[in-house]
Amino acid sequence: MPRSVNSVASRARRKKVMKHAKGYFGRRKNVWTVAKNAVEKAMLYSYRDRRAKKRNFRSLWITRINAGARQHGMSYSQFMGKLKANDIELNRKVLADLAMNHPEAFKAVVDKVK
Repeated sequence: MPRSVNSVASRARRKKVMKHAKGYFGRRKNVWTVAKNAVEKAMLYSYRDRRAKKRNFRSLWITRINAGARQHGMSYSQFMGKLKANDIELNRKVLADLAMNHPEAFKAVVDKVK
């Protein structure tokens, strides 16, 4: 009896990987073994960086809030401490947006906590 291989499923699996590899440079886009490794690595990077993105944005927001607070003679830690003490519950994302795009609103928040 001949050996049964599910070539339909194998082909579909390869097609799926090759579809992911579209747009890659050189042999990574059309040679199965190279493309498989490239796609696998890309998936690992995307998984890792979805988590790293959250850390990166938080540090960016902190930097922007710090810059805004220092313009009004206060450090980041002092500013955040006074926000907590005054029960002002604005998150870092909103505060960073205010510091960047709405300086008068940010100044109002700073004046409120001083």
